[in-house]
Order: sequence, then C-alpha cells, then structure tokens
Amino acid sequence: MIRLGVNSVLFQGHDLATAMQHIAWAGYDGIELSAIKGMCEHLDLDHWKDQADTIRSLAAENHLALLSMEVASLDEARLTLAFEAGQAIGVPVINIGPGGKSDVEADFVTQVGMIARMAEKAAAYGVTLCCKAHVGGSIYNTPTTLRAMKTIGAPAFGVDMDPSHVYRAGEDPAQALPAVLSRVKHVHIRDCKGRGPGPGEPRDQACGRGDIDLFGYFKAMVAGRYDGPVCLEVIGAGNYDVPRRDIIAAESFGYMNACLKKLGAR
Repeated sequence: MIRLGVNSVLFQGHDLATAMQHIAWAGYDGIELSAIKGMCEHLDLDHWKDQADTIRSLAAENHLALLSMEVASLDEARLTLAFEAGQAIGVPVINIGPGGKSDVEADFVTQVGMIARMAEKAAAYGVTLCCKAHVGGSIYNTPTTLRAMKTIGAPAFGVDMDPSHVYRAGEDPAQALPAVLSRVKHVHIRDCKGRGPGPGEPRDQACGRGDIDLFGYFKAMVAGRYDGPVCLEVIGAGNYDVPRRDIIAAESFGYMNACLKKLGAR
C-alpha cells in the first residue's frame, strides 16, 4: 500500500514532538525526518544517538511510520551519519538532491559519480539512497534522470520523483513518471502554480491548489504498481503560524487520500 507522509520541514521552527503530533492529527501514515542543515534539523545528525530513543518513542506514540529522512547534501561525512542513523532508528530511505548545475557536463559526471559511490555505501547500512531531479541541478528533468539511472547500477540507489521539479522543468509529471518508475523508491510531492523557478507560496504547494495534474500523476503511479512512500514536502512555511501549516497538511492529505481511494489504492 502507498503510505502517505509529511516531511517535517513543514513544521520548521517547532520541535519534532509538535511536528509528529500535528502530522498524525492530519491523518498521515508516517513522517519524513528533516535533517537539512541550515534549514530544518529535526534530526540533528551530529547528535543522532542522543535523539534515537526519543524519535522512536514519538513515532510509536503518534502511530507514525518513519518513512524517510531528507539530508539534501551529498557530503560524505554527513551522509555516513545519515546512514548510521537510518540503520539504527529504522529509517529506510535517505533523500538527497543532485547538486551541480544544469547542462554542465563535468558537473553531471562528477555528481552522478558521487551519488553512485554513496549508494554503494548506503547498501552496507541496509538503507536506500534516493536522489530527485531538482531545478537548476545536474539532474533536473526526465532525460537527465534516465541518464543517471543508466549510469548508477547500485541496487541501493533509487529515484525520488518530485512532480513539482519535473513540472518546473517544462514537463507533464503524469507523462514523465512511467519512464522512471522502475527505479522510483520515494516520492516527494507538492503542487505549484506556474513553471517557477520556485514552487511558490507554501499555501499554493498544498496538493490540489496548483497547476500540476496530480490526479493524473497518482493514476500513473498506481498503474505502475508503485508501493513506496509519498511524502508531502512544503518549503518556506517558516513564517506561517501552526494552524496555517495544519491546513496545508490536512488539505493535502484529503486530496491525496481521495485520489488514491478513487484509484482503488487505499
């Protein structure tokens, strides 16, 4: 079954206990732990051992699965800590961005080489390293994703398919998804109005508020028999009060849950 979660970055500026409680209230199955240095570190990788028991306890109390962790960085030392934490705490997927710059061949070669090496390292810890196409990055659309998939053979490598980035690359995510679905092991999801370059106001990132055909995206997901996590990732909500963030989470859950029920997937 596709499980729905929320990246805790939505609740940046508030503690993890608050994030988990409010994510659970909105109806989600699980959580993605934000370990994004400089933005939101609900999981502080430098001190993860001190947090491990608390994280497991909070997840159990709120009946939330620990679906994934977003690190974003490709720094080896930081990723090694993430792999250690994921193995110990029970977080199966570690998400990163590709880094580099779009359409710079040297960057693509370098970044994909690093991702491949880190995926091999992830395997030793029993976790999966997922990378998504990212606006402005060395991997930024379906063609560059396919090229990376062809280059990286490690079984512990997966694609994190984020429709908002693919949409902002000028593509239709519902049509793009089948081409990469064989390697998709995580989905970051949000809506957006317009082609970017940014995803827009946090309120417009709520699923169903923007211009992306997210129902078509879910239809392609279900048709392709994807059964991994789908985690809402809304950024920029740091100046929103908690009720506004709750609205984004709950509205998005209702939209996604209704789509999946209509498609017979929940």
